[in-house]
Amino acid sequence: MTCSDFSDVEVETVNFDELLLDFIHDFGSHSLFCSVRFLTSQLNSTVNATLYLETSCGILNLEMGDHQRHRIMMVSDFFYPNVGGVENHVYYLSQCLLELGHKVVVVTHAYGNRSGVRYMTGGLKVYYIPWKPFFNQSTFPTLLGMLPIIRTILIRERITIVHGHQTFSTLSHHALLNSRIMGYKVVFTDHSLNGFSDAGSIHMNKVLQFTLADVSQAICVSHTSKENTVLRSGLSADKVFVIPNAVDTEMFKPAFEPPSRSEVVIVVISRLVYRKGADLLVEVIPELCRLCPNVRFIIGGDGPKRVLLEEMREHHSLQDRIEMLGAVPHTEVRSVLISGHIFLNSSLTEAFCIAILEAASCGLLTVSTRVGGVPEVLPDDMIVLAEPNPTDMVRAIQKAIIMLPKIDPQVMHNRMKELYNWHDVARRTEIVYSRALKCPHQDLLEHLSRHLSCGAWAGKLFCLVMILSFLLWHLLELWQPADNIEVVPDVIFHTNMMDRSCGKKENDRL
Repeated sequence: MTCSDFSDVEVETVNFDELLLDFIHDFGSHSLFCSVRFLTSQLNSTVNATLYLETSCGILNLEMGDHQRHRIMMVSDFFYPNVGGVENHVYYLSQCLLELGHKVVVVTHAYGNRSGVRYMTGGLKVYYIPWKPFFNQSTFPTLLGMLPIIRTILIRERITIVHGHQTFSTLSHHALLNSRIMGYKVVFTDHSLNGFSDAGSIHMNKVLQFTLADVSQAICVSHTSKENTVLRSGLSADKVFVIPNAVDTEMFKPAFEPPSRSEVVIVVISRLVYRKGADLLVEVIPELCRLCPNVRFIIGGDGPKRVLLEEMREHHSLQDRIEMLGAVPHTEVRSVLISGHIFLNSSLTEAFCIAILEAASCGLLTVSTRVGGVPEVLPDDMIVLAEPNPTDMVRAIQKAIIMLPKIDPQVMHNRMKELYNWHDVARRTEIVYSRALKCPHQDLLEHLSRHLSCGAWAGKLFCLVMILSFLLWHLLELWQPADNIEVVPDVIFHTNMMDRSCGKKENDRL
């Protein structure tokens, strides 16, 4: 793919002698393509000008003039090769923002031997920083330990927006705190619901209140999640936007030949933990197998509750009716889904369940617990809701079995294409970024006044952390001034140039 392949933008050949000399000095004359093209596109009602140079390592681009091109740093402990809803959200959103012309880098912790800088589909740059997970894939809280590396990435990549994901991500909290101190605009997306009564929830809610005390803007994935986040953090509802998750309908398609109706296959794909309702499955499955002799279960996923399910299968002699797959790679989820007729979600708490969207896109009728933001996900004729207790769950599954003859998988898939797509999510997120950039700059005293109101003792502790972070930042500025940190050039690879699909990621997790 060369610059001449761009057919959907206005192309004009120009000469920039000084600019070419700079690139020759930095990268060598052998790496420059002989022609330079000036591309103009319309983004947010502002002319966006970008210069593309084809080099031996890819396509270098340099933005020019007045524009609304954002430079975004996505931060979360939860990213590939780990599997989950947050991981999918960060990946797909990043890919679609790249398609819209923005610069996106992802920062996460190291996974095993995967550390350093990696490039994924579409040139998505990922920093796997050398921090190991401490608990549930979250890094150990160090307060100030991550400031040097976060600062370096922010300067090297010329970031303008820092976007943190998930309440339970320590790395996200660190990045938002450090970025605010340095004057960056920050956005936070909350992907889950949290309680108010147990010790763990009380602790996390106080941390969230600290992080969101002066966040620029926040995003939640459902209206229920927004209410929960506002109550937990004390954040003004005017700062919180609702942008739902989406699904890659090109990846999740119905089977060419629907599975046989001689038996009803119910698919469960979930982490086998208490929050996902694994204990509920232990009670529901034996009763349903007793009432419906033509029902078979396929269970994909792993976790501490897997032992309970295997014990239940042995105790009730259901080895021929319950298939345990273990952990299922995301690239193989579709092949599991299209082998069934009904998708069962037994979560006890859920802000927004991407797995339901994937199942519906594959043409499966969904049965789910009526919790959190799940009732907002699908229309009533595509999902059967039940209270999170065994009796009501069994009743809902029986109702779904009766509805199966009326379900057309292809019609359901087409409806999902209209309801949910990642490009729409990315465009709505763009608006949030633009609003965040318009927020007024705050000095240290304004930061401290906001955090002081977080509690009689907690507020003072939060202020102390902010002051220490501020002092460390200025020490780093003296020790390694920002002007001495090399800025990295933007690279867009030849592969899938200007034709990136938000869903092409089969090889990204290898």
